Amino acid sequence: LKLALSSFDICTFLIISLQMYKIFLNFAQKLKVNMKFLLHFIKNYPFACILFALIWYLSFFTPPQTELDNVEFIDKWVHIIMYGGTCVVLWIEYARQHRRPDHEKLFFWAWLSPIVMSGIIELLQEYATGGRRSGEWLDLAANSTGITLAAVIGILIFLARSKRKKDA
Repeated sequence: LKLALSSFDICTFLIISLQMYKIFLNFAQKLKVNMKFLLHFIKNYPFACILFALIWYLSFFTPPQTELDNVEFIDKWVHIIMYGGTCVVLWIEYARQHRRPDHEKLFFWAWLSPIVMSGIIELLQEYATGGRRSGEWLDLAANSTGITLAAVIGILIFLARSKRKKDA
């Protein structure tokens, strides 16, 4: 069996290799940018990151049976407190890092993103846990309520800070 490579085959191989290298390089550069952003977020908002990771963990482990299971809507209150508390921490860490609020960033990162994350978690609970957990629209509503309450508290934090600076 003889292997004969023509100059056309070699050129084709080199072109494909160059294209693959460019694709890999582009991917690596985007990954580097994403990693820098992720590290920036972890460095500037460490407690919020820990709490968001805890939410992901708690959303997929099988909870033990307790006497509180008999309390009506207890899980909804837990969702409101869990998401609201996490987002209040996010707002406080943001206020520590910034003198003035960037309303667009806050809308996206401190309100919309947690709601979208909550929706993704609910969908994953419904379709990816093999029946161990169930996704509920009321859970999403409770999470959104907690996130919105946290946004109101965060806005009040910035208003109180600006009023304090005016009085000083």
